Amino acid sequence: MTELLVGTKKGLFTLAGEPGAPFDVTARAFAGEPVEYAVRDPHSGRVLAALTSPFYGPKVFYADDPAGEWTQAEGVALPEGDDAALERIWVIVAGEDGTLYAGGDPGVLFESRDGGATWALNQALWEHPTRPEWKPGGGGLCLHSIVPWPGDPDRLALAMSAVGVWLTSDGGRTWSHGNEGLNAGYLPEDAPPSLTFCVHDLHRAPRRPERMFMQFHGGVYRSDDAGASWTAIGDGLPSDFGFPLAVDPADPDSAYVIPLTADVDRVTPDGRVRVFETRDAGATWTPRGDGLPSEHAYLTVLRQAFDRTGEGASLELYFGATSGEVFGSGDAGGTWFTAAAHLPPVYSVRAG
Repeated sequence: MTELLVGTKKGLFTLAGEPGAPFDVTARAFAGEPVEYAVRDPHSGRVLAALTSPFYGPKVFYADDPAGEWTQAEGVALPEGDDAALERIWVIVAGEDGTLYAGGDPGVLFESRDGGATWALNQALWEHPTRPEWKPGGGGLCLHSIVPWPGDPDRLALAMSAVGVWLTSDGGRTWSHGNEGLNAGYLPEDAPPSLTFCVHDLHRAPRRPERMFMQFHGGVYRSDDAGASWTAIGDGLPSDFGFPLAVDPADPDSAYVIPLTADVDRVTPDGRVRVFETRDAGATWTPRGDGLPSEHAYLTVLRQAFDRTGEGASLELYFGATSGEVFGSGDAGGTWFTAAAHLPPVYSVRAG
């Protein structure tokens, strides 16, 4: 049985089912409230959800059962007296040693060592000397990707829009950026050098952790040196623009992306919904759309709305659209089915 945690504009939906048939809605929480992201902590089994209340701002909640009672976490706040405001929590990720990480706007990283009950701000990133140069992307100054290194809790990669990739090898006490090779084509040719690198999503290949894949605002990239430098691999895709990305944990050469037409037309190209797969590290891309809408389907898939569970022959893929559908594949993208329809606009999907 596969569980999907689906964050939407109007609450959190928990879905359960087997690949190939519609999933059942087994729980709904936070009815009417925007749920940016939800995930189940593999260490504790807790479910954590990030909400953005129009009245109370961003909050993190946790529960042992998504259909049960939820408790608000403590410490999800910026230092008192600072002029900056916490705008949103974009993502929550489990680290390698039981630590949980949460990324948010304005370019902030929170850490929890008690299963998400309390959180503390990573001061080194918050006080980084280049912060006055940081510029927001279209969705804000969002820290949306947190990528642990398997087996090494001190190594972590982050991605921010629009401040690029950030790396630590000492548990977050110091940070360096890894943007070599990225081409910010959205900037004027005569623009002065800056850190304005609008990364959209970042993932690591677990079996070869020095390899990472990136969906950029204008391209797809691969790194073979743990994020220090990047090589463009987007040739063969119908568009260089998109938000989400996924990998097969069993195959370091694998990546899946869902291209959108352009930054000014953020819908699936030609009204066809297709997931593009590479199994040769980006040398070639293959469209996978059997079972997906193929005519007059202008969908938008956001950066957190694509996920996988399993690996290899058992790889399952799931993504949601702002039109309220959730699609799934039980055979690594070979064929697709509709897992849910008529939901509110989907912000995030996490599978397990």
